[in-house]
Amino acid sequence: MGALSLRGLSKAFAGNAVLNGVSLDAEPGEFIALVGPSGCGKSTLLRILAGLDHADAGEILVGGKDMSNVAAADRNIAMVFQSYALYPHLTAGQNIAVPLAMKRLGRTQRLPLIGSLLPGQKAIRVGIAQDVREMAALLKIDHLLDRKPGQMSGGQRQRVALARAMVRHPSIFLMDEPLSNLDANLRVHARGEIVELHRRAGVPTLYVTHDQAEALSMADRVAVMIGGNLLQLAAPETIYNDPAHIEVARFVGQPRINIIPAQAENGRAGFEGIRLALMEKVANGPVSLGIRPEFVKLAPDGRSGIAGRIERLEFLGSEVIAHCRLQASGDAIVAKLAPYEARDLIAGMPVGILLPSEQAMVFGPEGRRLRTAAAAGARQEPAYV
Repeated sequence: MGALSLRGLSKAFAGNAVLNGVSLDAEPGEFIALVGPSGCGKSTLLRILAGLDHADAGEILVGGKDMSNVAAADRNIAMVFQSYALYPHLTAGQNIAVPLAMKRLGRTQRLPLIGSLLPGQKAIRVGIAQDVREMAALLKIDHLLDRKPGQMSGGQRQRVALARAMVRHPSIFLMDEPLSNLDANLRVHARGEIVELHRRAGVPTLYVTHDQAEALSMADRVAVMIGGNLLQLAAPETIYNDPAHIEVARFVGQPRINIIPAQAENGRAGFEGIRLALMEKVANGPVSLGIRPEFVKLAPDGRSGIAGRIERLEFLGSEVIAHCRLQASGDAIVAKLAPYEARDLIAGMPVGILLPSEQAMVFGPEGRRLRTAAAAGARQEPAYV
């Protein structure tokens, strides 16, 4: 199976840019999740890859072959839609068989009466039925082959849609939010199934989702798209721990990362007791510090840290989210705590807010990540201030 390469794909509708020169490479057998807010261009990118839409500029290469102007039916790319797009009047078995019938049978052979009289048609139908049964057994839906979509649950319809995509053995898999119609528990279970099916297929897979948990837990690499731009493509842990842009940092992570206004002066970025040495030349002026909520600690006695106050607490079972505000600057700060760390905390109480200098990220005024000595591995400050 070949690799997938996108080169400078751009698309605009009525003068509004939806994709701005998007480029990425997917290796054979790689699972890439495209994640970003609604309207960022994820689904448009998939439709262009599938041949359902055309880019204004750029190339699509599959195994080194340019597929940009190849008809959708000839690309051998399978797509699973958010709605599953099953034919309601056909059984599950008939839905799964559709791409095989389109590929193996001629137009006349597909006709219900005349087609059955043509030589070779019956043998082809037998082969299609066998492939459908094997794929259904693989996905454990062989008992559903005679049911129509209206007689199946959301999870069952989702498996039928996956079977229809897989049965043709495509060179590329495209999935457009295939789990969004499932309830939370079933969605978590289905994630593992899709990853396992992807491994068996061994072909590049692009998986569009707005759910960052899906993207981080399923993908080999995550592509974060904001406003039609691909801001970062990297392993899930890199996307979370080492975001290249402030918008990537803001989008990935729950609760959202704390972004605090700071100042760059003489090669250092500072806020309260945090002073981070910058590894590149930056003009004096405003910058932003980013600190993940799980690294923020609270001192109930208020004798250490930065003076602040708890505005409200959210108990989520395994964790407690404390929404705080700094006393001097008025900046909002969120801390993610273990339940035992929040036992003595109540809304409205003053606290000391301890911010970890070693875990702080610095972003320039244009949003680009600025490297610091702490990020490069040199310990510059105490762990908390």
